[in-house]
Amino acid sequence: MRLDLYWIPLGAGERPGQGVVRVCGRIFETLASLVDRRPRQRLFHSALIVTANSGVVTTVEMAPIPSGSGSIDRGVVAEGTVGMKWLHRLRVFRYEVRCWPNGSIPDLAYSLASPVLITDVPALVQKALDSLSDVPTPVWGRDEMQTGEMWNSNSVIAWVLARSGLDDAAGPPPENGRAPGWDAGLAVAGRTID
Repeated sequence: MRLDLYWIPLGAGERPGQGVVRVCGRIFETLASLVDRRPRQRLFHSALIVTANSGVVTTVEMAPIPSGSGSIDRGVVAEGTVGMKWLHRLRVFRYEVRCWPNGSIPDLAYSLASPVLITDVPALVQKALDSLSDVPTPVWGRDEMQTGEMWNSNSVIAWVLARSGLDDAAGPPPENGRAPGWDAGLAVAGRTID
């Protein structure tokens, strides 16, 4: 059994909406780099994949709730709101955290310097999976947890790894990139470790 981290460039792929993600990411990073007085960096989205000895692959990530999802079981373990709490009634403003056996991550083929082996110790992999039942779900794109950084998909992955004592194995994103929200996940996990 193994747990791997994947670094996926923000907006990678040609799925509908990815162009908007790329443009918004560039605008965000341009503004952030101006405020921080540093060069712009490539932005990354992170996800985890667990591969069992039986060959079953389980994907772990935060993603938008798809339209017309019907009864497809995506292994949803939590849901949260995007942008502002009062928007939660609209599907387009909600996200889900998935722990999806035999699931897929649409942009995985675009990942760079991946997979990063986090651990191949079954008990630690299971600890990471078990932590998902407690994952926080603050509003995406906001700093409700007062960490100095917005909560997003990277926050969830960093939180899972930190709660499991595995965050050091992740290392930095490739190509001198950034994973906005990562530090928020680490900070919140540090507050909640038993």
